[in-house]
Parts: sequence; structure tokens; C-alpha cells
Amino acid sequence: MSACQLGLSPCPNDTFIFHALLHGLVPAPCAIRPHLADVEELNRLVAQGIPEFSKISIGELVRSHGRYALLSAGAALGFGCGPLLVARKDLRPEKFRFASIAIPGAMTTANLLLTLTGEFLGERREMLFSRVMDAVVQGETELGVIIHEGRFTYQQKGLVKVLDLGEWWEQSYHLPLPLGGIVVRRDVDRGLAVGMNEAIAQSLRFARKHPEQSQDYIRAHAQELSPEVIAAHIKTFVTDFSLDLGQAGRAAVTHLLHAALEREGQKRPAEGFFLENSAD
Repeated sequence: MSACQLGLSPCPNDTFIFHALLHGLVPAPCAIRPHLADVEELNRLVAQGIPEFSKISIGELVRSHGRYALLSAGAALGFGCGPLLVARKDLRPEKFRFASIAIPGAMTTANLLLTLTGEFLGERREMLFSRVMDAVVQGETELGVIIHEGRFTYQQKGLVKVLDLGEWWEQSYHLPLPLGGIVVRRDVDRGLAVGMNEAIAQSLRFARKHPEQSQDYIRAHAQELSPEVIAAHIKTFVTDFSLDLGQAGRAAVTHLLHAALEREGQKRPAEGFFLENSAD
């Protein structure tokens, strides 16, 4: 069996989805070499064309769609799951527009959404997503864009919500919000790519049927999170769209990427964004 690299994040939604696949509980189409890393590191690896398969921010497809195509399974996409822009309680609203902002990576969907609002023009400082809230609390930046479990814990740090970027997206476009997905390099054998897509879907079905089996693996990669936050994280970011993007999911991804490309003055790609658009 051939080997292939699969990049995924250590966040509970990914470890929940991929546990069964990585532990031989469902059939795999190749000998998988998992690489767990922060999503912005995964974005950089995809930009270099390194992994055959990887989780990435949908925003990364703005520059990588020529080399990678999006699978239907494994996505983080839905309603009520968007990044939050937060601030300290003492920051006045009139300061928001030009305030400095901590972001979890330039190519994250969170940063793309912030740009698309057209409202926040201050200096942006990239850092690991887990540092963003502390950067705001400690005064390194005035605002911060939080992702992952941050939406469940920011109030514990005394921060307040300035804008829910997911709500902004949903109200503006009436579509679910596409945050991240699994991509395949376009030079990978199509049969292998289709097999991986089905394997991911089977892994998620197994996780939903046997949630107790993945608990230790999830906790091992989310050591600082309480069981309640882990459960809320999975409920928020693992949806039916994670099994299959479907028509609504594809429409959401396409709309977001077209908006980003148009903002940068780039043409829409002829090859499309999805595996089914790739050449056989």
C-alpha cells in the first residue's frame, strides 16, 4: 500500500473526525502518515505543495486552488461557528476601525472574513491562535480575532465581543460559513483521492456511532480544555456538512473564494475548487 501524508489540526473537531481512520477502525486507502499542526502551519505546507492531503483554512485556497482541490468530507462549515473579534472592556468603539488586531494567521478564513467586512483597517499582527486572547488582555494589541475554542472561553479572560464574523457572513450572504476543509493535491491518483474522501466520511460516521472510543485521543491533543469545552467545540464545528459539503456547502465555499479573488483582482479559476472538477 502506498503512503501519503495527511495534515490535520490537534483541535477536537479534527481529532474526533479522524480518530477512527488513524487508528485502523475504518479502512484507509493508503498508509497514512499523520502530521498534526496548527492550521496556519498546515496552510504554509499546502502553499509549498508538500502534503498529499491536508486540513487547511478555506482562505488558503485563494492561492492554492491551482495545486489542490477540496474534498467533500472533513470540512468545518456551518452556522453559528464563526470567528469572533474581541476587545478589552475599556476599548472605546470609536477606536475599533484603526485599532491593532491580533490574527491567527494571514491565510486563515478568520483574517479573510475580517478583510471582507471592510471595517477594520488597523495593523494586523500574526500569532498562534492560542496566543491571541492573551495578546489582547496584556495590551499587545487592541483587538483580537479568536477561533476554535476561544469562542467558548473569551469571557473568562474579561474580553468582550466586538463582532461575530460568522453572523456577519450569514446575514450578508445567507449561506453557511466555510471555515476549513480537507484538500488533496491535484496530482494525486483520482482513485486514491476518492478513497480518502470516503474514508474520512466513514471515520466520522464511526465517531458519531462510538463517541467514547475517541475521547482519550481527543483529550491527549486538547489537554488544556475542559470536557465541557471539548464537547461544545465538537458540536459547533462538526456538522452534517462535515460528512458531505453538499450543494449548500459548495455554494458557500465558492462564494467566499470568489469574493476574495475579486477583492484581489484575480480571475475565477477554470479548474474549479472541488475534487469533482479535477481532471481524471
